[in-house]
Amino acid sequence: MTRKIALTAALIAGTATAAFAADNPMVGGAPMMADMTIVENASAAPNLTTLVAAVKAAGLVDTLASEGPFTVFAPTNDAFGMIKEDSLNALLMEENKDQLTQILTCHVVATEAFSTDIAGMIADDGGMHVVPTVGGCELKAYMEGGELKLEDENGRVSTVTIADVDQSNGVVHVIDRVILPAGQAG
Repeated sequence: MTRKIALTAALIAGTATAAFAADNPMVGGAPMMADMTIVENASAAPNLTTLVAAVKAAGLVDTLASEGPFTVFAPTNDAFGMIKEDSLNALLMEENKDQLTQILTCHVVATEAFSTDIAGMIADDGGMHVVPTVGGCELKAYMEGGELKLEDENGRVSTVTIADVDQSNGVVHVIDRVILPAGQAG
């Protein structure tokens, strides 16, 4: 009888976990769990390994694992691949930690904003909404061809490729380009 109860509980838990993941988009082929933190989910996504390495190098793991809520615009490995390799390697060095931290925090907003929230703000503001980030950057959010776009302070545009990845401490929107603070080239 005990084995049957344990098996039933395991099946229910497995079903609940699968259903939990099914509500969230997959990122890099990995299921994203709404009961896990931004750091935990990003670490499971094979297309966010450069972002995770950068977050570790900047010492931001504890921050992005904290209660939040946060909205994170998460650049993929391909997005980081648009930065020259020697520039990226230099950013990951200890002596450039402050610059890396600023770049990464320009991808973070100190609230939870799903794509419908952002689209509503864009509509309310007449087609473009200014998004202030934790890193002091101001992004311009707008819709184009049904896609959510973000323009950084250098005029570089990124597109949200996967929206609304729910996390226990916020939401992640995967983007196709690294956001840079004013005056930084990419």
